[in-house]
Amino acid sequence: MNNLILEVENGIALLTINRPKSLNALNSETLAELNTCLAELEKDQEVKAVILTGSGEKSFVAGADISEMVNATAPEGRTMGLLAREAFSRLENMPQVTIAAVNGYALGGGCEISMACDIRVASENARFAQPECGLGILPGFGGTQRLARLVGKGRAKELIFTCDQITAEEACRIGLVNHVVPQAELIDYCKAMAGRIMKNSPFTVALAKQAINTGMDTDLDSGLKLEANLFGLSFATEDKKEGMTAFLTKRKEKHFIGK
Repeated sequence: MNNLILEVENGIALLTINRPKSLNALNSETLAELNTCLAELEKDQEVKAVILTGSGEKSFVAGADISEMVNATAPEGRTMGLLAREAFSRLENMPQVTIAAVNGYALGGGCEISMACDIRVASENARFAQPECGLGILPGFGGTQRLARLVGKGRAKELIFTCDQITAEEACRIGLVNHVVPQAELIDYCKAMAGRIMKNSPFTVALAKQAINTGMDTDLDSGLKLEANLFGLSFATEDKKEGMTAFLTKRKEKHFIGK
């Protein structure tokens, strides 16, 4: 991989977008590499959580690569949008929990890729924006869809129409970010969170993720039916037996096997 760094330790994959000269901007090559890497990770049963970050201390992902887009035609622009859609949808729906460790600028495609993660943790210097309308385009990597689902239609429209940049604290206040921490503590904080999640049944965490993601895109009654079906499915697992037996016997240590 030319633009990504992957490190796996103790069941946690740390995936770093590594294009420091362009502030980790996303070009087509990086999007293709990301999709391929995530496709491999989602099949790796040893990996229980994925932390996504950017190289350096200034930028998470500064956006899509404008130098690639400036002369692109309409069909080429659509192709790039579809490439991002495939990679980001894989990130959003993979069975592992995904955490965005936003270590700086998350602009345009950077904000969009963070929104495809399950959880977002930002460093105090992080900044978020969807500046596309100021460039004569609109968000094309999921911004018009995921932002409204996270912060509401009114706030999403304001951010997209004005191109305003907001701080990590403001992003946390409106629900775009889960937590804000000092930059020096960011990766350790995300790893600790991943560790807490990994103490639970990975199979049922994946089922819960499926229920939330699918349910958000349907009506309440359909979502509740899906939840009931997945709830029932969890009763057929070894993890359910282990978790409930440990609870009833007051045993603190649990040994989930993921099925």
